[in-house]
This record gives sequence, structure tokens and C-alpha cells, in this order.
Amino acid sequence: MRTTVSIQAFATREPPVFDTKEAERRHVQERLAAACRILGRRGLSEGLLGHITVRDPVRPDCFWVNPIGIPMHRVKVSQLVLVDHQGRVVHGDGAVNPVGLLLHTALHRARPDVGAVCHAHASAASTWAALERMLDPITQDASVFYGQQALIRDPRLVRDTESAERFALAFGDKRVAIHAGHGIFTTGTSVDEATWWFVLMNRCCDDQLRAEAAGTPTQYPVEDASWLASTLGSPRFGWLSFQTLWDDIAASDPDLRD
Repeated sequence: MRTTVSIQAFATREPPVFDTKEAERRHVQERLAAACRILGRRGLSEGLLGHITVRDPVRPDCFWVNPIGIPMHRVKVSQLVLVDHQGRVVHGDGAVNPVGLLLHTALHRARPDVGAVCHAHASAASTWAALERMLDPITQDASVFYGQQALIRDPRLVRDTESAERFALAFGDKRVAIHAGHGIFTTGTSVDEATWWFVLMNRCCDDQLRAEAAGTPTQYPVEDASWLASTLGSPRFGWLSFQTLWDDIAASDPDLRD
């Protein structure tokens, strides 16, 4: 009898259950601060151009975001900023990246199914975006994104609410997007999931750049790529994968909770 592997085989732990919305808020704040530090420590964000948002459990019409001007590898919970879907700061003293605010506000308004959005100017992702192509399923990791990518050529530059709304429309219902000449955007039901897809997708961009520099990579057949996307590309697997990153940063950086 043939046995097929399921996502449950990878379930080393379960998502937390909260007694109150305030407890859930604190949880997502800590995960957001951790996500920022993970990107910063991995060299995936420099200067002022990395931003991650997560929908607020208490006020679903608002999202938490890291402030501009604080290195991502030093972000703390107390520094996070709460913004509503009109782009107005509701809580917090820090400034927010104005272009990031346009993009994330438009995405959160257009996609109520999205809990978090992750973007930074990671080198491999930005280089791949300049080619204006989707990733091919040349590895098991890259196959995770099979059928889940949007390629956004128009608008190429977002600088006002109108172009941000067109960006969100072009994103559609996909999990991730390659924005031509800019980089990648990843989403998830949780900030854990969205951050894991960003880390993984940037590596897949690097993998394909290297593979094509060396030769012509072979792609997985559609059936196999589709299976990988439905299992290793599931929200549950994305959340589970992030937990290893969380365990590491929570142990090394306890001050992220401050």
C-alpha cells in the first residue's frame, strides 16, 4: 500500500490559542519585532527600506508596522507603530516609511484574508525582480511558490494612493508578488508565515540566478510542483518553518520584547 506524506507529518507544534484579544495582540507584536530582527540579521534589509506589517487582532482595521529609521535588527515591541487602513497613525511615536505605508495599506484593505505583509530590498530578490520573471520550480523550495506568484509590471513605481491601489489589484489573490525593478512582497495569514516566505523566496531568487549562470536548470513536472506547493507551500508549513527562526532569535535577543 502506498503512503503519501501529509503536512501533519511535519507538525512539531501547534499554533497558540489565546484567552483574550489583548494577549493575541502581544503575541503578534513580539513576532513582528522578531521578524524584523531576523531580516536585519540576515542582511535582507538595509537603511530605511524594509517594512513588515501585521493585522491587529484588537482592531482588524489597523496594522502594526516597524518604524522607519530604526535598524531592523534592533526593533523592539515598544517601538512598533499602529496604523489604520487610511494610513493614519493610531498609536506610537515613530515615523513610518511613506511608500511602504501606501503599499501595505492598499494590500490590507484589498485582502481581508491577509494577516501580514513582508517586504525588504534584499539583494537576490531585487536582482531577480529586474528580470521581470516569475520563479521556476527548479528546486523543491522554489516549487513552494508554484501557482502562487503575481508578476507586477504596472505600476512599476508606487508613489501615490492611485498607483498603490493598482498594485494591490495586480497582486490579486496570490501569496507572493514579484514587483518589476523593485523586489518581492510576501503575505501570510500570520506574520510568522509571511516572514518565512520572504526568507525562502529570496533564497530561491538567489538559487535561480546561480543555476542559470551555470547552465539550464531542470524544472519539476507540473504534478510534482503542484504537490509541493500544496504541502510545503501551505500556510501551516510556513508557520511551522518560522518557529525555528523564532526559537533562535527569542533566545539570543530577549530585549525584542521590551
